Amino acid sequence: MTSLQWLTALMPVLSVFVLLVLLRLPATRAMPLSLLVSALLALLVWQMPLRQLLAAMLEGSVIAISILWIVFGAILLLNVLRHSGGLDVIRAGFAKLSPDRRVQTILIGWLFVSFLEGAAGFGTPAAIAAPLLVALGFSPLAAVVLALIADSSSVSFGAVGTPVLVGMGQGMAAASPQALQAIALTAIGIDVLVASLLPLILCLILTRFFSEDKSWWPALQLAPFAILGGLAFTVPAYAVAWALGPEFPSILGALVGLALMSTLARYRILLPKRAWYFSAEDKTQSEDLQRQALSMPLAMPLWRAWSPYVLVAVLLVLSRVPQLPLQGWLSGWVLRWPDILGTSISASLAPLYLPGSFFVWVALLTLWLHKSPLHKNPLDQSVQRQSPLRCLQQAGRDSLARLGPATIALMASVPMVRIFLQSGVNEAGLAAMPFELAQVAALHLADYWLWVAPLVGALGSFLAGSATFSNMMFASFQQAVAAEAALPETLVLGLQLLGANAGNMICVVNVVAAASVVNLSGREGDIIRYTLVPMLYYCLAASLVAVLFWY
Repeated sequence: MTSLQWLTALMPVLSVFVLLVLLRLPATRAMPLSLLVSALLALLVWQMPLRQLLAAMLEGSVIAISILWIVFGAILLLNVLRHSGGLDVIRAGFAKLSPDRRVQTILIGWLFVSFLEGAAGFGTPAAIAAPLLVALGFSPLAAVVLALIADSSSVSFGAVGTPVLVGMGQGMAAASPQALQAIALTAIGIDVLVASLLPLILCLILTRFFSEDKSWWPALQLAPFAILGGLAFTVPAYAVAWALGPEFPSILGALVGLALMSTLARYRILLPKRAWYFSAEDKTQSEDLQRQALSMPLAMPLWRAWSPYVLVAVLLVLSRVPQLPLQGWLSGWVLRWPDILGTSISASLAPLYLPGSFFVWVALLTLWLHKSPLHKNPLDQSVQRQSPLRCLQQAGRDSLARLGPATIALMASVPMVRIFLQSGVNEAGLAAMPFELAQVAALHLADYWLWVAPLVGALGSFLAGSATFSNMMFASFQQAVAAEAALPETLVLGLQLLGANAGNMICVVNVVAAASVVNLSGREGDIIRYTLVPMLYYCLAASLVAVLFWY
């Protein structure tokens, strides 16, 4: 590649980093500018035919619509819960269990997110967990940052094993069930030593950057509980991966972790004597809420308040198990756009199978579940009368109003990524941009590939918006480099899988979607600045463990 071609291939990464992170432009401005520059360079330097470029952009628009549907469904369910009083009851329930913000971070930000990732994946966990944390009293920025960092280790087996079964399965040359099982065990084996520290890292970020006193010490005081919270997920996940395969480690590992850590929190085992709060004002409000939760009857039972999220999770799990008929029924109706503009690029959409549809269905059912025509506010016991139709109208109106910034950002960022991935059709005799970049890296860095392999996986997730797509893009390439550098193929592919997890923390698509759910559009660069260092920790720590114990 020439220097200009090298710059062209790097432009989707460079433009996002410079505009979002360094210049701090909102995604509504940064992503359209990135798309414009990347498209012009792809057309003029990479020599992509105009028809191929436009087809890639149209394909990206279809994918962006599916992501926006997930965002809309998550916001709609949140707003229905807010109007029905369910969110107030959930807050009161956590106040009874533990008012400590560090404990709430581990239970919701780490374990509940891991369960949601195992059930659904594809950006759903942060879209659910971030607003829950905000409802508990976390700042929107803290909620999104914590949810994105936590949505990492569980991604290996997200959406019922999709990154392994589909990503690795389709991306590898001659993938066998035995090979996929070996890669999964290698990845989760490394994760026991690496990802088990993530809950402690979450608490360190929480207490140092999002509290009044800006101190590391409160997180370190909780270190035994936090590290056990990490092991409570990774160790059961390893056991499930060994016994059952890659479909259920994240789901079952998170459930075991939630049961164990909730019990410990309830009986204050391994917890410091004093609960920790963001500020003195937060402490006062939380203590008031706890007293009210203990002394006053709630508007509805706690199980009913949680029932919409439980129902979403159950439906997502059932719809992702191929042995059950639900998957076939829902994915059977597909909207297809084959051979866009006469190219080989195609796009498809299965509306009923998208997680956003489950959110919408459950939001409608919640109007009945929560008996919204009459409810009490648990904080002031006021009686509010509101018809289900009016509740739905208000929730829908509020949700649509929040979609504007996310629509602009996603309708620019996803087409830009598709140009990057579909650039293999060109008149310059070049491979697609990601492969050209990876081949140059392999040429110069083969001797250090165990340190580079996870970064390649992270790059794929950052750009493609999905660990599954990252594995599909780079699995065969990682195999080739492993053979050329005489490295264990299973180990290199395990690091690819872990790197793809890490890239989920800074993925533009996930950042934009999560920010829009908590009304934080325009702060995407700030979010990435917080998640970038944990992402690098994950990649480098995985490489270090691989070098010390696996190679």
